[in-house]
Amino acid sequence: MKIYGLSGKSGTGKSYHASELCARLGINGIIDDGLFMYAGNIIAGISAKKQATMMGAIKTAIFTDENHRLEVARAIKEVSPDGILVVGTSDKMILTICEKLELPKPEEIIYIEDVTTEEQRQKAAHFRNDAGMHIIPAPTLQVKKQFSGYFLDPRKSFAENSAIEKTIVRPTYSYLGNYNISEQVINDLVRYLVKITPCFDSELWTVFSNDERGCVIRTIVLMKKGASFRTSAEMLQKNIFELVSHMTAFNIRGIEVEIRGYR
Repeated sequence: MKIYGLSGKSGTGKSYHASELCARLGINGIIDDGLFMYAGNIIAGISAKKQATMMGAIKTAIFTDENHRLEVARAIKEVSPDGILVVGTSDKMILTICEKLELPKPEEIIYIEDVTTEEQRQKAAHFRNDAGMHIIPAPTLQVKKQFSGYFLDPRKSFAENSAIEKTIVRPTYSYLGNYNISEQVINDLVRYLVKITPCFDSELWTVFSNDERGCVIRTIVLMKKGASFRTSAEMLQKNIFELVSHMTAFNIRGIEVEIRGYR
């Protein structure tokens, strides 16, 4: 297994450029901020960007928690990639991660200054320091499983003639602070969809539950006479999924539609 390092200060664009560097090196594995990613998928780990404090993020990134360390180390052995790029803020951090995860020492440590321009690093610093935005080098659908309800924004770039998707997140510890989406927002979205769907009469009650894995929405509705139960319920499920996913970035695990009767 070939191990490479990508070293650079925080906010210099390491995570953004990691995928392109992997394509140039001919490898598919990335260790970055507590996650093990392979072939564009998050295989194991916990993102440091989910932590409430900067210190918590640092501890996660260097695998200080034994359960976290074991999970990622086992996943690497199971996948057995040909190569891995280990991303860190210094050579010491990269070597520490390799030791923690029982990986060989890097064959080469590449510095962010060697693969980016000064203009690119300044742009990355602006997004990090002024807007609180961080990059995870994985597709948004993968990231949503860990970041249900966070601000997410997909970004695509091109390397080796292939589109590489990355995701922008805004961690809790960014200086902009945290935010919450109230249950009333979800209720209002469901009520709006019931109102504009011709086969439904009204929404009686909606409940929303959410945890770190995602959310479940349950709604009770009345239908208009003559409408098909099954077809109408499936249509409403689809509409709720699309609108709530788009408006809130929640990872939706389930939508239950109970039809109480006709009116």
